[in-house]
Amino acid sequence: MSLSERVFGLLSSFTPGSSNIPSSQTQHNVEAFRAGGQLGSGPDIGPQNFREGQGLHDYEEEYRPPYLHAMIAGGTGGTCGDMLMHSLDTVKTRQQGDPNIPPKYTSMGSSYATIYRQEGFLRGLYGGVTPALFGSFPGTVIFFGSYEYTKRIMLDSGINPNVAYLSGGFFADLAASVVYVPSEVLKTRLQLQGRYNNPYFRSGYNYRSTVDACRTIVRQEGLGALFYGYKATIFRDLPFSALQFAFYEQEHRLAREWVGSRDIGLGLEILTAATAGGMAGVMTCPMDVVKTRVQTQQNPEPASAPKSSQPPSTHENARHHASPHSPSHLRTQARPISTSPPSTSMPPPGTPRLDTSSFFTGLKMIYQAEGIWGWFRGVGPRGVWTSIQSGTMLVLYQYLLKEFDRWEREKESNPL
Repeated sequence: MSLSERVFGLLSSFTPGSSNIPSSQTQHNVEAFRAGGQLGSGPDIGPQNFREGQGLHDYEEEYRPPYLHAMIAGGTGGTCGDMLMHSLDTVKTRQQGDPNIPPKYTSMGSSYATIYRQEGFLRGLYGGVTPALFGSFPGTVIFFGSYEYTKRIMLDSGINPNVAYLSGGFFADLAASVVYVPSEVLKTRLQLQGRYNNPYFRSGYNYRSTVDACRTIVRQEGLGALFYGYKATIFRDLPFSALQFAFYEQEHRLAREWVGSRDIGLGLEILTAATAGGMAGVMTCPMDVVKTRVQTQQNPEPASAPKSSQPPSTHENARHHASPHSPSHLRTQARPISTSPPSTSMPPPGTPRLDTSSFFTGLKMIYQAEGIWGWFRGVGPRGVWTSIQSGTMLVLYQYLLKEFDRWEREKESNPL
């Protein structure tokens, strides 16, 4: 059936004021769609999926998997994507939080090779992988459950699908943030540190392990320190998730219309998922720079703090930067940060400081001190990382949903 015939059949199947289509017909069309077949036309299409004034280009057959299926598939896909791309995330974090002037880590390829050569794969490139793992799975489980719920509520209320996808990603990330932000703090610091007693890179952190990092942060900085950079992380991840899923849903819909089937093939699955994540990642890179610096910044003690009996003799001691061969004993104060990454050397005279309670002031000050490049430090690794991570997560998500659906249909056809 040609596209014009489908459109004509779709429009002619409705009369003004008609709103009731037999549930058996709607179920038939949904089952055909779940099976990956051609989209139906005529009376097989329920009115809840067709709004007045919309053509086939705007039409979408909305398959709704069970919440548990969506959460398990999303959690598995998201965790696999995060673990696959963790090493590149480490490179991005090092570039954004590099304390050397000029920076030690510049291009993506040379940074990756340098970290691998000097620090190794597991201790260097995969530093911080443990908190990343423990935050990724529960965080993405919550995310996909919240996303499906929000999206369905808004679509059923007649809200524009684009708004529903944006809002779904936004609120889903907000719900998941209470889980992944503490893990993000631990992960980012351990990535910046590298291995314990790292002689190749001095970040100001020197934790023995993930447990030691968590214990030290809570003991010396308080439980709230695990949520340092919460506002900056929210400002990064909420727009990222909203854009990522808005791009993905629209690209996936266009691909289904072009193919004429729910099953668009592996190539298009990868393309739609990867481009959605990559575009969202590049667009939100300035937010990522601010977030990384907030969560890794070392700050001096406030003036009201008790003075030690032996005053520090160097700027490095005054800033409480740990020696590469000393246990972690840092105390991070409430959040004024430099527009340069944390530095183990004297900052340039007149380096401006900002109050990170104002995220937009942070963006402004970084731009004034470093120019547009300051906003886009690490954009290469971030763009590649979000593309591949998004591709992995969403392709696995779609694959597992189809497998779950197939198992359910087999169970129904063979009850014994």
